Amino acid sequence: MQICYPNESGTRLVFMCPGCKCGHYVRVKQEGDGTPWSWNGSLEKPTFSPSVLTWGPGLGDAVGAEEGRCHSFVTDGQIQFLSDCTHSLAGQTVPLGPW
Repeated sequence: MQICYPNESGTRLVFMCPGCKCGHYVRVKQEGDGTPWSWNGSLEKPTFSPSVLTWGPGLGDAVGAEEGRCHSFVTDGQIQFLSDCTHSLAGQTVPLGPW
């Protein structure tokens, strides 16, 4: 089971977020400006640092919200949603699922 999906150049990994019900990506190799996330090299049980913060309209079950927010730590294949998330998994830790 593959949890993360690499892009063609191998600079980004995408994982399916069960809270937002969409993919979130992290840049794991230098690509343009900005510092990449650290990554433990595992597609099965990834760890990324620092946290992953995503926002935008219609994220997850934040129906009617002007802007949804997803903020998490991904550690050893587990996604820990922080309390500032606008979806129902805020404050919970769940395993990452298959892509």
